[in-house]
Amino acid sequence: MKKLTLVRHAKSSWKHPELTDFERPLNKRGKRDLPAMVERLANHQLIPDTLLSSGATRAILTTKAISSRLAIPQHHILEIPELYESCAERLLLVLQNMSESYKHIMLVGHSPGLERLASLLCQQSITKFPTAAVIHLHLSIKNWHELADGCATLTLFDYPKKHQHTHE
Repeated sequence: MKKLTLVRHAKSSWKHPELTDFERPLNKRGKRDLPAMVERLANHQLIPDTLLSSGATRAILTTKAISSRLAIPQHHILEIPELYESCAERLLLVLQNMSESYKHIMLVGHSPGLERLASLLCQQSITKFPTAAVIHLHLSIKNWHELADGCATLTLFDYPKKHQHTHE
């Protein structure tokens, strides 16, 4: 059985209008939420064989925090620029072409592609995928090229507001 963990990057900043969307860094809340999210990945022992990241700055910063805490070697991290602004079908295609040697893939990316991919794989509506959120899926497939609608069971959906006791 294969496993897939989808992670939406931590909250990013809109403070610098001169930057493109691709270049936007994390904001204060993103920097605050990221360590807690990474800690929850570690607590759930969601340690992938490979970590795929969008090339956007906010995804790379999220990926670096994850790889550092989970001790994922650099050669197990793949930056895939086209994961930025990818639709669910494009994400699916990238995953279907991954090496069969990987049992567990973690993908750090963006909304709305991630929630649409999760909805497709689980055959249930996931309408909101907040920043610094994690979805973990168990896949009833033996090979990545078999990844398709309805092959996944949602085993974890975690995000920062689940752990807050006060509203901002």
